[in-house]
Formats: sequence, structure tokens, C-alpha cells
Amino acid sequence: MTGVPGRVFIARLAGVAVFDPAGDQVGRVRDVVVALRLGARPPRVLGLVVEVAPRRPVFLPITRVTVVEADAIVFDGRLNVRRFQKREAETLVIAEMLDRTVRLVDGDEPVVVVDVAMEPTRTRDWLLSKVAVSRAVRGGRLRRRGETFVVDWDAVHGFSAVEYGQGAAGLIAAFERMKPADLAGIVHELPEKRRDEVARALDDERLADVLEELPQDDQVEILGRLEVERAADVLEAMDPDDAADLLGELPIEQRERLLTLMEPQDAAPVRRLLTYPDYSAGGLMTTDPVVVSPDATVAEALARIRNPDLNPALAAQVYVCRPPTATPTGRYLGTVHFQRLLREAPPTLVSGIVDTELDPLRPTASLEAVATYLATYNLVAGPVVDENGHLLGSVTIDDVLDHMLPVDWRESAMEAAAEGTGDPEEEALRGGPAAGGERDTTDRQGR
Repeated sequence: MTGVPGRVFIARLAGVAVFDPAGDQVGRVRDVVVALRLGARPPRVLGLVVEVAPRRPVFLPITRVTVVEADAIVFDGRLNVRRFQKREAETLVIAEMLDRTVRLVDGDEPVVVVDVAMEPTRTRDWLLSKVAVSRAVRGGRLRRRGETFVVDWDAVHGFSAVEYGQGAAGLIAAFERMKPADLAGIVHELPEKRRDEVARALDDERLADVLEELPQDDQVEILGRLEVERAADVLEAMDPDDAADLLGELPIEQRERLLTLMEPQDAAPVRRLLTYPDYSAGGLMTTDPVVVSPDATVAEALARIRNPDLNPALAAQVYVCRPPTATPTGRYLGTVHFQRLLREAPPTLVSGIVDTELDPLRPTASLEAVATYLATYNLVAGPVVDENGHLLGSVTIDDVLDHMLPVDWRESAMEAAAEGTGDPEEEALRGGPAAGGERDTTDRQGR
């Protein structure tokens, strides 16, 4: 993210103009959306509420913001103009935090919140880090503000019951510490009503990650219980190949309605994937491999695969294609594996080290043929190229294994893991054996 200061006080963002990459103003900031977390852990910033004409509040994910300045916010140009509606696990900083009476941890003194600051992290998250507070001073019948000072987030308490792990919001906050596969195991074991509550409260990106790890029956059930517009948002946040697999299980009429509600740039690759048989290279592939042009340097290619949100199998190689580099690409030239990238000098052009000897897969290749291809050449992913030489996507080893295992393998694994454990909600709240790594992203894509 470029043009980002080290710390931003949120109250000062109110009314700041929001611009697209071309310099056209699209609206103004009205608030900042955050997710509170257990204990003293600083809340994660999810995005901005931007008011666009005619007086319509919309959601702008923080990961799409590229510049933050005192008088301007610039984003990457993608903005879903669907009306913003706050969800159960979300808090609006300006509307719900400012002027709230909280207490200092040291001494339990009551203070009034004047402003809240957010800061970017190394993992590209934004977190609330500081709280500007004032001591309340009484003068006659009126209460006025006294000394104002800034403290760390963990120096105050009283913003929400989330801080004490109470109620459903506390359960959602506890889920944040889990890896998607572990959280999916918890969700699978929840009673139907509680599962629906959790699905509604999770943000789109997190719910998409969980759905990708659930058995298909659970996926269809959860998606079907969501409001149709929310379901489309969640599908947008899923990897295209996982979204296509899920949509392939739905009736044609329901599938088409959801695809129509999705953003066109998100729906297009899913539609392409749905045209291929399930157990073919085309049906297995993802349409978001790492693609660079032949004039890219090794340094640029390494920067692309360093993305912490990238599937490790996809990060194992980059594909070199002539522009356009979005799938379906221009002419496919070959592959450069990450080990080769590590051995070359950063200024080296990838066109000089590309492997052109290995034939790519065709989209019609069978599951067995794909598995044989990966095993023969000791690969974790392989390119899928059409008869005209355009890169369509990449098949990864995890998708091959997913389709070679029994259809109910996820459910069987979850049931085996659940044996001997207590109540799943208690495990989540107490950070039991299912607790895992913390999620790195905040983007609620396609709100």
C-alpha cells in the first residue's frame, strides 16, 4: 500500500474525499468499520463507509485503499455500490466509539473517548492502536472535557462485551484465531441454529475461507440460508474454482441468479470453469495463477509469490505469458519455478530463465492424467493451456487430492477429529486444540 502514514486518527477522516485511480472523486468518508476482539487485542480495521451520490453509504475494504492522506483517500478503482449494512460482529468507530465513557485499566478511572487511531501492520492489516481520551470534569451542572491524552488500546476497557468474551460476539472473536480448516470443523459440529448465527456474523472473506473447507452438503446448506445478495458476496470472496464447485451443486435457476448478482469481473472466471467437466483439468484449475510478462525481473516475480495470501502451491512457480496477463492470457511462453528464481540475480529477466520444455496440460485432460503429470515431473502445480496457446489457469496438487479422495472425506475427517472433544463453542472460546494461526487479511471483498 503506497502513501500510507504510520498512524491515522479516525475522527479526522470524517468527510475526507475518496478518489479513484483516475483522480475522480467518488464520495466522502463517513466512518470506519472494525471487528472487536477478545481481551486487550487491538481491533482489526475491515474498511471504510463511503457516502456516494445520492447519499448512499457503501463499503470500501481497507485492502483496496492505496493512499491515505489528510485530505484524500485513493482506492484501486473497485467499489461495490451496494448499500452498506452493519453486521452483528462489526463496530463503527465514529458512530459507536467516540464520546463513549470507558475506563483506564490502571486505576479504573472513567474517561471519555475523543478519538481512536489506526496503524498499518507488516501483514497489510490495519489495527486500532491508540485511544485519545479526556478526563471528565464537572463544572456546576455541566460536564466538560478536561485533560486530553493518548493511551495504548490495551490501557482502556469498556468498549464492548467482546472484550470479556461474553455472548455470541465473543464466540465470533474467538473464531478469529483459528485456521479456516479448524474453524470449519467447529462450524460443522454446531447445531443448525447456531451455525446460521455464526455464518451471518462472520465477514464475507472469513466465511468464504470456511466454506472452502466444509463438506459440500454443509456448503450448500449454509449458502442457501443466507440472503441471496450476501450469498453472492461470499461467492465473490471464494477462489473461483471453489465457487464453481459449490455453484455446480445448485439448481440451474439458483446458480444463474447468484452469478447475475456477483460482480462481472468475479463471475466471469466462475462461468468459464462451469463449462468444463468436474474431473478434468479445466474443472479442477484455478483461474488466478501467478502470471508475469517476459520483461518482468526476478525481483518482481519473487515479490508476487511472497504474497502471504497466496496458496503455497500457486506460489511454487510463476507462468510467463505475453500480455494480457489475466487469464485467459496472451501467448503462454513457459514456467519459472521459485527455486530457480532464488538462484538468479534480482535484475535478471524471467524470459531468460523460463522453462519451455515441459508441455502444459490441456483443459480436457482427465483427473488421472493430471495426477500422473504432477507425479511424473515432481510438481505441486501445472499450467493449463488451450489449443491456441493461451494460459487458462493452473491445477494444484491440493485440488487433485480433493477430487481423488472419497466424496465425504472432509466430513469423515471432521467427525474423527471431533471424537473426544467437548462442546465446540467452548473449545472455540477457550482456545482449545482447534485454535490455530491468526488470519492475515481484512478484505470483505464485494460487500
